[in-house]
Amino acid sequence: MSGSWQSTMNLTPNQRLDVLNLLNHTDTRLGREAIDEVHRRAVVHGWSAEHWLLQRDGHLEGYALLSGSAHPTIEMCGGGFDEDLLEAVFKKHNCVDWWERDMRYTTGGTVIRMLQMMRIDLPVALVEVPEGAVLRTFEPMHDEDRWLEQNNAAFAHHPEQGAWQREDLAERTNEPWFDPSGFLLLEIDGRLAASCWTKVHELHPDRFGEIYVVSVHPDFQGRNLGRVMVSQGLASLRKKGVATAVLFVDQSNAVAKKLYESIGFWVGREDLLVRFNRSN
Repeated sequence: MSGSWQSTMNLTPNQRLDVLNLLNHTDTRLGREAIDEVHRRAVVHGWSAEHWLLQRDGHLEGYALLSGSAHPTIEMCGGGFDEDLLEAVFKKHNCVDWWERDMRYTTGGTVIRMLQMMRIDLPVALVEVPEGAVLRTFEPMHDEDRWLEQNNAAFAHHPEQGAWQREDLAERTNEPWFDPSGFLLLEIDGRLAASCWTKVHELHPDRFGEIYVVSVHPDFQGRNLGRVMVSQGLASLRKKGVATAVLFVDQSNAVAKKLYESIGFWVGREDLLVRFNRSN
C-alpha cells in the first residue's frame, strides 16, 4: 500500500513520538544529526509548525518540517530530497527553499546558499587572551542582554544569527545540553567585545564538540579576537575530554573560512540550500 505526504500544523502525541523515533534512528544510521537542531526542537517541544508526514501501512516512513512564510524553508529527516513531497508542498506554496544535507543538489532547483561543516582534531595551540582583557564564562540571568547586543551587532547581516531575541536565547539555554562553563565571554574596557559558545554532543557515539556561536563586536574587529576566542573555545572543549570539534560556516564567508583553515579546520561536509519555484 503506497502512502502520500500529508501536512499538519500540530503533531498528536503519538505522531510526535513516531517522529522523534524516526529522527533518532536516522541519527544512528547516518552518524550525524537527522535534522537541524531548530527543527528537532520544534518536535521535542510540540510546537505548532508545518509538519509533513509520510505514512505507509500505518508506519511513519518520512518526516519534514517547513518554516517561514515569505520564503518558506523545508528540511526532510535525513536531509534528502523527495519529488513527491515537493509536489505536495507546491499545492500550498509557490516557492520553497530546500535544505539538502551532505550531498550535491538535485536538478530543477537553484543553489542559493552553501553551508560547510568544518572539522578539527584536538588539541590545538592556545592563543592567549590580550593583556588587559578579561575572559570569563556566561552568567545566566545576568549576561543575556549584553550578549544579545554583542552577537546581533556582529551578525547584523546574517540570515540566522543577526536577529536573536531573549526568547531565542532562553530556548537554547534551557536545553539539557547547555553548559555555561563552555560559553566564553571576553571583556575589554568594561564592554563585551567577543564571545565563543561551545557545545558538547554528549549523546553522539563520537561525543564531539562544536563551536556553536563565535562572534566579535564590530567595534573590536581587526584585533585577532576571532582567533583568540576560537582557540579558547577549543581549549574548553578539550578540557571536557573532547577529541574532535566542528563548526558551520557559509561557504561565501571567505574571511571566516581563512581564519578557521589557518587554525587547522578542514571541510568535512557541505549542505546546500536549493530554491524551487512552482511552474505556472
